[in-house]
Amino acid sequence: MHDIKITDLIPHRPPFLWVDTIVEFADSTLITEKTISENLEVFKGHYPDHPILPGVLLCEGLFQTGALLIALLQKDSGQVLDGVPVLTRIEGVKFKRSVYPGNTIWMKVTLKEKIGGAWFLKGTLRVNNKVAVQANFACTLAPTK
Repeated sequence: MHDIKITDLIPHRPPFLWVDTIVEFADSTLITEKTISENLEVFKGHYPDHPILPGVLLCEGLFQTGALLIALLQKDSGQVLDGVPVLTRIEGVKFKRSVYPGNTIWMKVTLKEKIGGAWFLKGTLRVNNKVAVQANFACTLAPTK
């Protein structure tokens, strides 16, 4: 999976790209990784003396992994992604651990169901092999113009 360019699949770009590497894609599941740089601007304010990556950004990593999964599933089925994946629902988010500068996060997203133009997904984010965030979410495609 290392030959796939993430920016060819989703519209996200640095500094708001929260996926570094596609690790594995199989059976409607995608696993990705991101190493959290110690130099992120967000750490200057959240919290300066005890920097923690905000939970909303951890969720964004899961959501971007979901967008990548949708793109890869469409590609595998021979369909062209007609629009950009946008978040339409977030349910049951649980934050279990903090993520700190220098950590590598591992994100696993699985397609639970596709109904019409909606993808229903389940995501788990791990740090140091332990669950940090869990979330169920849904995406649809928004027109690009």
